[in-house]
Amino acid sequence: METNRAEPAKKSDQSGRIRGSVVDQMNRRVELPFPPQRIVSLVPSQTELLFDLGLGNRIVGVTKFCLHPAEARKQAKVIGGTKNFHFEAIAVLKPDLIIGNKEENYQTGIEELAAQYPVWMSDINSLPDALDMIRRIGQLVEREEAAATLAASIQTSFDALPLPKEPLSAAYFIWRKPYMVAAAGTFIDDMLTRAGYQNVFGGLTRYPEITPERLQAAAPRQILLSSEPYPFGEKHVAEFQAICPEAEIRIVDGELFSWYGSRLQHSAGYFRQLRAR
Repeated sequence: METNRAEPAKKSDQSGRIRGSVVDQMNRRVELPFPPQRIVSLVPSQTELLFDLGLGNRIVGVTKFCLHPAEARKQAKVIGGTKNFHFEAIAVLKPDLIIGNKEENYQTGIEELAAQYPVWMSDINSLPDALDMIRRIGQLVEREEAAATLAASIQTSFDALPLPKEPLSAAYFIWRKPYMVAAAGTFIDDMLTRAGYQNVFGGLTRYPEITPERLQAAAPRQILLSSEPYPFGEKHVAEFQAICPEAEIRIVDGELFSWYGSRLQHSAGYFRQLRAR
């Protein structure tokens, strides 16, 4: 995607408060007060990022899925899920900035919010997209230096991640009944490549449904069962082992494959350990 990390254009409104105009990752122009003081985050990984940038006291609303940090859902109002907003609860909070994501949130809900509040949207399919988001949000909340340092640290950790001479074929499952996998065009697919895997469903797009027969035909050397959004666990290993007896079935930390905020600080190290086992 085309990035635009230029400083927000700022000016004073009639009340004397500084307002700015920025372009988000969906190339939408957003006008908001600077610095925003009442922020609603609609995305768990971006909520954690805001807290890690020291903005916890400005977060007034989060989703029920915003698990990190633990205090997020205690000190901020829970405004529903990522695809089911409680608009009345958001209205009471009077946000001056809402931060969402193209994939994790739903279009009609975002459009309804954007008609009333400044809504900044991320659009993330790769590590560069994630690092761009971190830097841009740093500008939005006037934590530019901290965000730049964080993004640089994450980039360095991935640059130091050794890749095998030959990637290990793998299928990454995100759902059960029906079986669904992460395929091309997803952030998870990009993480799989960086972790040294070759996605056997890389010829498909987004999150396709997969039959047991198709999984057998793909014959991955490893089947990775994500801890989220479906909570795969050890009780599911035998189910997949019966489909692919020759494959190694592994439960993996879905947050470290799919959360694209500050949790990425831990992803490269996790991938290194995963491949060493």
